[in-house]
Amino acid sequence: MSLIYTFDLDTAQSLLQIIAQNLQKRRLEKNLSREALSQLSGVPAPTIAKFEQKYTISLASFVALAKALGYAKEIKALLSEPQYSTMEELENINKNKNRKRGRYEMDR
Repeated sequence: MSLIYTFDLDTAQSLLQIIAQNLQKRRLEKNLSREALSQLSGVPAPTIAKFEQKYTISLASFVALAKALGYAKEIKALLSEPQYSTMEELENINKNKNRKRGRYEMDR
């Protein structure tokens, strides 16, 4: 397996923070209180507050919030296209498109 160098400096926590901030911006743009978004999405208002302040939420709750704000199409598009950085990686992706199970385990 060849080495792939990545210069992605984003941490999972920083990505969660950005997503939470973006969700809060979209909520405020629509002039929705947390309680109003809670009623639209079925996600409790304290869960929304926790996400906006501490960046913690379940995937199911996040999807419900995004859907309530009109972002179902964007959620469906997430991870829908393969990402690759070399032609070799693209060839492997194309070769493995119909696989049902992974074959390799990462070194621990």
